Amino acid sequence: MNDLTGFQRDLLYVIAGLDEQHGLAIKAELETYYESEVHHGRLYPNLDTLVEEGLVDKGKIDDRTNSYTLTRRGRRELEARREWENQYVDL
Repeated sequence: MNDLTGFQRDLLYVIAGLDEQHGLAIKAELETYYESEVHHGRLYPNLDTLVEEGLVDKGKIDDRTNSYTLTRRGRRELEARREWENQYVDL
């Protein structure tokens, strides 16, 4: 988790919180948050990196659409990150 970029961590949070966990839904959610366009050339390579790191599973919805879900490791890493953040930010 420490080696991930901020964008990759944001991807994990979005995947964890979405009901529809496919590329375009993830992209739309990030664009709402960032208030700017997220290009496919940025999104999909970063999703692939999370898959390679074992934090996200990639599935197939149909011939053109993939699904993305957190692995157990991905969920544990997010929980550990939240605990770490909570040590420093008490809102």
